[in-house]
Amino acid sequence: MNKELNSIGINKKASDTTVVVAMSGGVDSSTVAGMMKKQGFKVIGITLKLYDDNKEVATSKQCCSGQDIMDAKRVAQKLDIEHKILYYQNKFKQGVIDNFVESYLKGETPIPCVQCNQTVKFKDLFDVSKELKADALITGHYVKSVTSENQTDMYRAIDENRDQSYFLFNTTKDQLNYLRFPLGGLLKDETREIAKKLDLNVADKPDSQDICFVPNGDYASVIQKFRPDSFQKGNIKDLDGKVIGVHDGIINFTIGQRKGIKVSDKEALYVLRINSNKNEIIVGPKENLGKKNIILKNLNLLVDKKEFENDVLVKVRSTGKLLEAKVDFSDQNGAYVNLKITEDGISPGQACVFYNKDKLGYKVLGGGWIKE
Repeated sequence: MNKELNSIGINKKASDTTVVVAMSGGVDSSTVAGMMKKQGFKVIGITLKLYDDNKEVATSKQCCSGQDIMDAKRVAQKLDIEHKILYYQNKFKQGVIDNFVESYLKGETPIPCVQCNQTVKFKDLFDVSKELKADALITGHYVKSVTSENQTDMYRAIDENRDQSYFLFNTTKDQLNYLRFPLGGLLKDETREIAKKLDLNVADKPDSQDICFVPNGDYASVIQKFRPDSFQKGNIKDLDGKVIGVHDGIINFTIGQRKGIKVSDKEALYVLRINSNKNEIIVGPKENLGKKNIILKNLNLLVDKKEFENDVLVKVRSTGKLLEAKVDFSDQNGAYVNLKITEDGISPGQACVFYNKDKLGYKVLGGGWIKE
C-alpha cells in the first residue's frame, strides 16, 4: 500500500527524505530551510559564492555577498543542519557576467537573474543535489509549484508583488519535477513571521535589491571594468535619420529611456532603437514607443503547443502587467507574439513569458528571449 505523500509531494516519510535547500543568506531561503527542518526532513543547506566582492559591494543591498554567506552559515548552525559552500565564481563569470556585458554591447537589456537561475543555480546546483542523493532541491523563490502524478507545473505566486515566475521561465521540465518552492502560497509578511518564530537572525534583514555583481545599480561601471573599450562616441538620430546629438556609448541607454539623453526638442524624446552595428541611438516621441509584434528566440516551453491554440497572457518585463496575446510558432526556433494592445518600451534581451489562467491560478507555459 502507498504511503501518504509528504508535504513536498514525495512518497516517503519526511524523516526518510533528504532535501537540499539553496541558502542565499536572505530571509526567504533561511525560512525555507527552517520550515523543512521543522517538518522533519533531512536538510542540507548549500550556499553559492558567485563573485569576488569588495568592501563596497558587500555592504550594498545585494544577494550573494560575503555578509550573506556568513548569515547563511549562522542560520544553518542555529537550525543544526549540514551546510556547504560551493565556490562558483568562474562558472558565474562565464555563464552570467560575460553574457550580461555582451548583451549590453549588442544594444540589449539583459536579465542576469534568469541566466543565473538557468546556469549555476538550477543546472550546477541541480547536479550537486542529485550527487548528494537528495530527493528534491528547494529554493526560497516566490512561485507556486503544483505536483500531480510525478509532473510539476509552475504557477505565479499568491503574493503578486513578490512573484518571481518571470525569472524562472527557462526552468526545464526535468528541473521543475525536482524543484520545490514552499513560499509560493505565502505573503512576504508571513515569511518574516515564520522566520521570527524560528528565531532566525535574518528575520528583519532587508531584501536584496540590486543585481548581485552590480554595485548600487551602476551597471555601466561593471561594463567599464570588463570592457573599457566599449564606451565609444556615436550619433543620436531622429526618426528621419538626422543627427541631433552625440552619445558616449550605447551601453548608457535602454529602450524607452527618457532622462539622460541630453538632446532637447520641442517635445520629450525617448530611446526608440539602439543600433549596435552602427553605434547609434534612434530617438523620437512617446507615441512611437508602442509595439504590438514581437519576435522571440531560444524558446523554453513547459507545456504542449496545443495549449497556445487560444489567446494566452504574456509578460514582457519583470514588473510589467499581463497582456493578452496570440503566439504563432511557424518559425521553427522561435515564435511570433502578437499583442492585442500596444505596449511601450519592449526591449531586445528581455524575456517574454507565457501564462494561462486556470482554477489553480496563473500557470507558466514557458517563454523566450525577445529578439526584436
